[in-house]
Amino acid sequence: MQLNNTQLKNFLTVRHIIGLIVCILFTIFAGWAGWLWLLFLPLLIDYYFFHKIKWDWYRSIKNNLLRNICSWVSDIIFCVLGVTLLNIYFFQNFAIPSSSLEKTLLVGDYLYVDKLSYGPRMPYTPLAIPLIHNTFLGKKSYSETPTLKYRRLPGRGNVERGDLVVFNFPAGDTVATKVPNPDYYTLVALYGRDEVWNNTDTFGEVVYRPVDRRDHYVKRCVGMPGETLQIRQNDLYINGKKQERPEYMQLNYYIQTLSGGLSKQDLESLGISKDDRDRGYISLSPETSNTLTSLGFDLSLNGGNNTFYHFPLTDEMYQRLKSDSRVAKIVVEPDSEGFTYPVGMQNSWTRDNYGPILIPQKGLTITLSASNLPLYDRCIKAYEGHTLEQTSQGEILIDGTATTTYTFEMDYYFMMGDNRHNSADSRYWGFVPEDHVVGKPVFLWLSLDKDKGFFSGKIRWKRMFHKVSNW
Repeated sequence: MQLNNTQLKNFLTVRHIIGLIVCILFTIFAGWAGWLWLLFLPLLIDYYFFHKIKWDWYRSIKNNLLRNICSWVSDIIFCVLGVTLLNIYFFQNFAIPSSSLEKTLLVGDYLYVDKLSYGPRMPYTPLAIPLIHNTFLGKKSYSETPTLKYRRLPGRGNVERGDLVVFNFPAGDTVATKVPNPDYYTLVALYGRDEVWNNTDTFGEVVYRPVDRRDHYVKRCVGMPGETLQIRQNDLYINGKKQERPEYMQLNYYIQTLSGGLSKQDLESLGISKDDRDRGYISLSPETSNTLTSLGFDLSLNGGNNTFYHFPLTDEMYQRLKSDSRVAKIVVEPDSEGFTYPVGMQNSWTRDNYGPILIPQKGLTITLSASNLPLYDRCIKAYEGHTLEQTSQGEILIDGTATTTYTFEMDYYFMMGDNRHNSADSRYWGFVPEDHVVGKPVFLWLSLDKDKGFFSGKIRWKRMFHKVSNW
């Protein structure tokens, strides 16, 4: 049977043409995301071509209010499903909550994170309230059953050194809900497991979270799988080679100024945030005076008429202050002791002098020993799902079998914030497994300064609608 021009024209309406395009695109999508999606293709075909299902059944409702409510609900469901699919497969909106990447990314920046950069990761917990991350009205927003295995679709590339990366917090598998920072494992080292679990007034309930429901972090990838990383006096070394510092890398400095010190306008022009200004002024006391004296400051200079500060500074900010005639002396904050990864390992590693440490790589086989086992304990157990024991005789058992070697099943990365002295990063909680990687921030669409009002510069217009890579 042949169709004449009139019949063909009546058949190929705009709706049919759109439907044909949608079905072709959906088939391509199913080939990429998984052929199970083709189960929904008959529904699309019916919606655009045959109408066996009464998709607009509510239009026959005589009550105007009820008909409008059904129409709104239908539109809302369609929008939620559409945005959910976009969030899973293509891009997602994130806000910067902390200053660990200041001045690269600022608190109050809103970013689109491209999931195609490294390939979208399929959800571990598919049954969840749409567009809600891990809690809803104080309860879990997801079901832990069923849980799917790790699967990542093909993307445009892989994580590279220097990339800003959004990922699920690796140490966020166990969380004290009232004290999420420092992480649970550091809290246990500080206060003991019984105190953290039993003192719910202070620490809250201790909960477990699957990989895709752990809090989101954004840091800079500084170490790649298979590399040896070390930090010496705040400088990063990869395989023994010193790396260039990020343009906006910050360190904390002590600053001594003469006479009246620096004005609010001076500090604002430098780019020092209100939070840093508020906590950066040093009030002299016996304790702070001893600290400043030990750093080489002369408290009697200018007849004792001095003002002292403690601020994070980029190299450009440091040079500006150093050339200011009112600034008498600037000294970088000394290295600080404290818990570094792995917590409990006996070593001399610190915030500014860390490693050397070998970053695990998929297929890399290492020899296990009592000295390096703490470095890779979480990789083997928490991330790759094996049992790990060490007998009283020193024998290492993986899945009940004695062994002296281990071959990693995933790639891992070492992440750090550009605000080096104010960043909770891999120095404190370890490697980021590949299955925790979410995507790459690519576009900054809104930037709000929490220190200012709407009529006094709250919207940072100059930062908006820029590619993140520009910074």
